[in-house]
Amino acid sequence: MRFVVCVKQVPDTTEIEVDEETGTIIREGVPSVLNAFDEFALNLAVELKNEVEEDVEIVALSMGPPQAKEALNKCLAIGADRAVLLTDMVFAGADTWATSVTLSRAIKNIGKTDIVFMGQEASDGNTAQVGPEVAAHMGIPQLTFVTEVESVNNSHVVAKKETDEGFVRIKCETPVMIACMPTPGFEPRIPNIREIMKAKKKEYQEWSHEDLGGDPSEYGLDGSESVVIKTYSPPPKGEGIIVDDEPEVAVKKLMDFFEDEGIL
Repeated sequence: MRFVVCVKQVPDTTEIEVDEETGTIIREGVPSVLNAFDEFALNLAVELKNEVEEDVEIVALSMGPPQAKEALNKCLAIGADRAVLLTDMVFAGADTWATSVTLSRAIKNIGKTDIVFMGQEASDGNTAQVGPEVAAHMGIPQLTFVTEVESVNNSHVVAKKETDEGFVRIKCETPVMIACMPTPGFEPRIPNIREIMKAKKKEYQEWSHEDLGGDPSEYGLDGSESVVIKTYSPPPKGEGIIVDDEPEVAVKKLMDFFEDEGIL
């Protein structure tokens, strides 16, 4: 069996700043990390591999600049068997549509795949669109907001999915795309030195648009159906008001404040 785990290297959200003039995210000098949703998906894939009786190959797949290799190296140390980086200037500027086109073609290029694991969303965009779009391009079913994969065989997978009303257990035919949602108590697996050293000997490949086929205009900015006009930080909140008095006095002050502000 084969699992393909799509991952993304994203800016550390605690360090993100926006250029006020251009409205774009400042990436230079900002540390990058493996997207937390994708790391959870990879952990699920590794756990599932250790539970099934059949041989399973896990392929970590990412699209990005050459430095995204760092994220893939971490994936190899965590438990992926090999890694593929889609890196080409032709891929630059891709929106979710063009990204999903690129990833789906790469997955088909990898070969027969039973489960495509993805994070529910990326922390630098929060669109949650790429996974479902990949499934649509590949013509396979999709399961979103998955918190647990209970079992898998050559024909079906059983997964636990979060909904607004609670959790549901779903049995679905494979191949399937599973978008994973981290559980509140999730703690990512930290590879040891031996696993990190072993990862250096695992297979790693870099593919360009020529490896995937198709016209260059189908990728990157040219192949995108949308354009981000501006990215900006929300305006800072004003200073709050603290009422530190006896309950009755505090309530009266609050009521007076609401009346003065026209809230009541």
